Amino acid sequence: MVREISAGGVVVRSRDGEWWMAVIEPPAGPATRIPSATKRGSKSKPVLCLPKGLVDPGEKALEGALREVREETGITAAMVVKLADIKYTYVRSWGDGERVFKIVSFYLLRYESGRIDNIAEEMRIEVARAQWIRLEDAPKLLAYRGEKQMARKAMEYLSANVI
Repeated sequence: MVREISAGGVVVRSRDGEWWMAVIEPPAGPATRIPSATKRGSKSKPVLCLPKGLVDPGEKALEGALREVREETGITAAMVVKLADIKYTYVRSWGDGERVFKIVSFYLLRYESGRIDNIAEEMRIEVARAQWIRLEDAPKLLAYRGEKQMARKAMEYLSANVI
């Protein structure tokens, strides 16, 4: 079984007395849409997820998380605390169809600078859009269970600590 090591961040900033979090939306496609029931039938809503990606050889997980945040959102951030590691297996839907054991290290990061969605054009194959959402809305808006848990952990940390 192949092993992959990734890292990502829950980037937060306080604005108007509320915590906001940076999220990304992958380009639209069948694998990146979630069905959503509506009065007029079935539509789909965009997939929102945390900025994350593979840790480069020789790179530490935190360095990878900060790099991925910068590349995928256009913003820079600083570490507050490591939130957790998420571990899961999946089967590649491309190429060899290999089973993969994946570990993703997530960090709570504080926004420092930059404009959200100001990313390099070559990143548009991975990110259709980056945006701020209210942190309290994140558990219902994020697409993936593990990332919803990271948003909840970030809220818990911020309610108990001053950053």
